[in-house]
This record gives sequence, structure tokens and C-alpha cells, in this order.
Amino acid sequence: MEQAGQTLTKECKTCGVELNNNNWVVSWQKTDRRQCSNCIKPMRKKTNALRMYVNGKYISQYHPLYKPGHYKSFGDAAFESLDNYKTAKQGQVYILYSPAYPSWIKVGMAVDAEDRLKQFQTGSPYRDYILIKAYDTDDRRKAESEIHELLRKTHGSKNEWFVIAAPVAKEILDGYFDENS
Repeated sequence: MEQAGQTLTKECKTCGVELNNNNWVVSWQKTDRRQCSNCIKPMRKKTNALRMYVNGKYISQYHPLYKPGHYKSFGDAAFESLDNYKTAKQGQVYILYSPAYPSWIKVGMAVDAEDRLKQFQTGSPYRDYILIKAYDTDDRRKAESEIHELLRKTHGSKNEWFVIAAPVAKEILDGYFDENS
């Protein structure tokens, strides 16, 4: 770059490497940002660690539920802050049904199935999810995993959703919990 008849070379303020089109973005010249892309990367990781994303969408730090991290839902962000939520074993395994999908049921786990149902209701404009049954268990993750395995042997599935009639699912889970209690 030339200025008043002299050649100026730009160097990275951090490591001293000469800045060029391969390691420096020319648009940074306007702000006089003199750092190579290698020195900028660690700083970006720090700032990204302070950002919040819900289901892949950036959430401003001014949002009332702001909490740095990556979450599937605002509910996940809220529950993660509770002590021992992720490590708590006790809870419930439940069966949910929606008339909108008559041949499908959901088998999931939660600390409290009624509370989990409230989260589902916000995702449905008809608020029509029905809690068929909730089963108390000492290890909700283990029980849910074993039940999913059991149901997948004979029924089609998509993640936690299964192609099975609700009464049949209830019968299978009743049998599982009778055996394992």
C-alpha cells in the first residue's frame, strides 16, 4: 500500500507476520484491524462460546432466557441450569399420543411426564397431545433405552416415535415394568 510516496507493509499485531490477501481480509482495513486469520481464530472461539443457539438459531444476549451454549429448545437451556438435572437417574418413562398422528406414539423419559407434556403442547396448535401413561423408574435413561430397543424389534420407528397403537404400547410397557420392578 502506498501513502504519501512511501510503501506501508501491514503486519499482524499479534504474531508479526506480513498481512496479505491469503491471511487477512481487506475489509478489516477500514477498522484498522491488523491481525492475521490464524490469530483471529482463537478469539472467535472465545466469543462463540459466549453465544446462545437454540435449535441452530442465534439468540441475542439481550433475550430474557439468554444462557451461553447450544440447546435443542429453551426448555433444555432452562433445565440444564438446574443442579443434577442431567445426572438425575430417577424419573418417568411415558407414552404420548396425538390424534393428528393416529398410528404413532412417543415413548420418552422425563423427570416429570406431566411437565414434559406441557412442553409438547406448546408445539401443537391444537394442544392435543394425550399422556397415555407414565411409569416411575429408578433409572429413566436405562428404562427408556431398553423399551426403545424392545419396541424397535417389532415396530417401525423414527427416533422416539413408534408406529404402534397406544393400547398395544401400554400393554408392552406394563409388561416391561411388571418384570423390572
